[in-house]
Amino acid sequence: MGKTIAPKGSKKLLNAWAFYDWANSVYNLVVSSAIFPIFYGALTLVKDENDNVISDQVSFLGIEFNNDTLISYVTAAAFLAVSFLSPLLSGIADYVGNKKIFMKFFCYLGSLSCIGLIWFNMDFLWFGLLCYFLALIGFWGSIVFYNSYLPDIAFNDQQDAVSAKGYALGYIGSVILLIICLMMILKYEAFGFQDEGLPTRLSFVLTGIWWIGFSQYTYFHLPKGNKKESFTKDLLFNGFKELKSIWKKIKINVPLKRYLGAFFVYSMAVQTIMLVATYFGIEELDWGKTDSTTGLIVSILLIQIVAIFGAYLTSKSSERFGNISVLMVLNLIWIIICVFAYFITTPNEFYITAAFVGLVMGGIQALSRSTYSKLLPDDAVDTTSYFSFYDVSEKIGIVLGMVCYGYVAQVTGSIRGSIIFFGIFFLVGLLLLTRVKNRPVNS
Repeated sequence: MGKTIAPKGSKKLLNAWAFYDWANSVYNLVVSSAIFPIFYGALTLVKDENDNVISDQVSFLGIEFNNDTLISYVTAAAFLAVSFLSPLLSGIADYVGNKKIFMKFFCYLGSLSCIGLIWFNMDFLWFGLLCYFLALIGFWGSIVFYNSYLPDIAFNDQQDAVSAKGYALGYIGSVILLIICLMMILKYEAFGFQDEGLPTRLSFVLTGIWWIGFSQYTYFHLPKGNKKESFTKDLLFNGFKELKSIWKKIKINVPLKRYLGAFFVYSMAVQTIMLVATYFGIEELDWGKTDSTTGLIVSILLIQIVAIFGAYLTSKSSERFGNISVLMVLNLIWIIICVFAYFITTPNEFYITAAFVGLVMGGIQALSRSTYSKLLPDDAVDTTSYFSFYDVSEKIGIVLGMVCYGYVAQVTGSIRGSIIFFGIFFLVGLLLLTRVKNRPVNS
């Protein structure tokens, strides 16, 4: 007798779906934002006995790269692959019966690649970068199918709540694992480790195991998916056809087109700063007697915590002043942050910057998505396709942002100049937002 799947809208099914956030969010925090950037910096920087950087050059495929340039190019390549795969996978997710298999494939690809990072070293740099590349693709690839399940498992009036629940579970789970990893790294002798570098590498293994292990609860309860069409070659390109169709609609919707242009520019800066903030802290600050690993992870935790308050504050402000007005203020604050960050040199200044980044980071991301939703045509029925276009725009922006960041670092030998570059993006985004009409606050 086969397993009985809980009915749509049931508490068990909704909880199982949301629990995947608990499983996979550890990658985003532990690997993408915290431990790996610190590990990569320690591995690729050559320092003297006073902890001053002597060299930040890395040889890869016979070419000399600034270490920040190399990782930014690999990240950009991964997001470019994701940008191509997203519409491809969206088309498959819409029509193929067993989409749970696709979700599992990318989940296992990402988690096993995280585990593979334990062997990251300079002798086999290509293997470490390949694992980093595939982990990123695995994470975002699984998210495509995970998101596509939402209308399958929840009714319209349940979707906001269960989506928020997934976000909360992801935040809690990732912070718990990050604290465990931090304790293991800082108190390595108490855990029985002789090599202080081993706990850092084991953090990648724990991330992969956590991701695979906890996702099993989700897979046990999720349905395979509802088959609508047989697999054909046209199916592969369905997502691209949808994007082309949506672009034609956006071009004649002036407020939406203007907003999307502004979003593309400032989101490019926001997303890139989130990815490179830790690298900046490693190379550009004088930590003195302060342990840089502890300081950087504390700052990341600070960003995560403040971001929740920032999202709430932004939501309340938009109710009173309107979305576009608040987004303009957020872009202005980002400009000030970039100017201030250009001059910071001490850990305390970095913590102050991190707090303000968290305040506006959570707000601008949440408000940008809801603003886009409000600007969609009232009679739009293909909202999934509209948001697929939104997501692809965001990913392509990350590609361009990472390439710009890497190029500036390579040419100038410092990543500090990139900060001003991003400040210009926010300024352009602010100016473009002035062309978007602010809807009534109750709309």
